[in-house]
Amino acid sequence: MAIIQVSQMKKSFGSLEVLKNVSFEVNKNDVVAVIGPSGSGKSTMLRSLVYLEQVNGGSIHVQGEDLVRDGVYANQQQIKRITSKMGMVFQHFNLFPHLTVRENLELAPRTVKGESAEVVRQKSAELLSKVGLSDKADHYPAKLSGGQKQRVAIARALMMDPDILLFDEPTSALDPELTGEVLQVIKQLAQERMTMMVVTHEMGFAREVANKVMFMDDGEFIEAGTPEELFTNPQFERTRAFLRKALK
Repeated sequence: MAIIQVSQMKKSFGSLEVLKNVSFEVNKNDVVAVIGPSGSGKSTMLRSLVYLEQVNGGSIHVQGEDLVRDGVYANQQQIKRITSKMGMVFQHFNLFPHLTVRENLELAPRTVKGESAEVVRQKSAELLSKVGLSDKADHYPAKLSGGQKQRVAIARALMMDPDILLFDEPTSALDPELTGEVLQVIKQLAQERMTMMVVTHEMGFAREVANKVMFMDDGEFIEAGTPEELFTNPQFERTRAFLRKALK
């Protein structure tokens, strides 16, 4: 069952066409890796799903509701409800520097969802344990490594009980030795059958964890398939050329 359906999505910044008739589906429990060269539109595509970018055409359908249909957006109340089903983890963490780790996690559930302090505190403790950071609850982000900040960002996204998690190059701002600890958390979520879309340049991760890989270039999806299909028998020369460079 498709949890996200996108058809003919278009996005331009002025005269620059960034997304060209992008169409795809994500099913429940899918782990979709989106790969492709820098500047191919991957991040813009992901940000469009949560209304951080507004598209110029096409449709985005999430769990049976229209976020945008034929370029016309739903009302603000509906947009808020639909986008709240998705959690986003950014490349550069986006933690609040003046809040502790625990406060970063607890702010949105208390202010946006109105959950009680007791419920929120229990949930934050469980999620910090899940990402291996129980001992950092009272630390400020400045005291954390990049890998720890990104794990906090993942826990913060999970605090809102999303049905879908979107990751925008979650390891590209990290040193190689810190990348593994973040990918391990994402792997664990995959094993728990969390529906995820991960824009990534980590080909090993895409191959090992994703059940579907989509290759994007120049604002459009060129091909998609299982990791085995895409990595061992790509159908298009653009995909083959990208993989030759990426797998060196």
